[in-house]
Amino acid sequence: MLGHTNAIANIAVRDLGRAKNFYIGTLGLSEVEAMGDEVAVLKSGSTLVNVYRSDYAGTNKATTVTWAVGDDIDRLVKELKLKGVTFEHYDMPGTKLDGDVHVFGDLRVAWFTDPDGNILNLINQ
Repeated sequence: MLGHTNAIANIAVRDLGRAKNFYIGTLGLSEVEAMGDEVAVLKSGSTLVNVYRSDYAGTNKATTVTWAVGDDIDRLVKELKLKGVTFEHYDMPGTKLDGDVHVFGDLRVAWFTDPDGNILNLINQ
């Protein structure tokens, strides 16, 4: 039914201008469409991300968006750190921390947040 249809991520933010600075300026997404100061449609690879103003921004305590970056994970973590991104460190059973990257066997994951506290991550898949 929906398995052949693209999905769009939706990210709630308090200040759309500040969020656009982060998602476009820091992460390198591009703006496809702006809908005033309420919604920005951004492009990441061949997918879209809706960033929209909401009073509930940053209340999700789980990962909002994952970027599958393959073997580029360590390079991207370093580049994002140079742009001021701070990575989250979680104490999880069965994992070890390699710098800012959590290691689960062959799986490598690095979590960080946007200015509103939305949890984002990079994964080596």
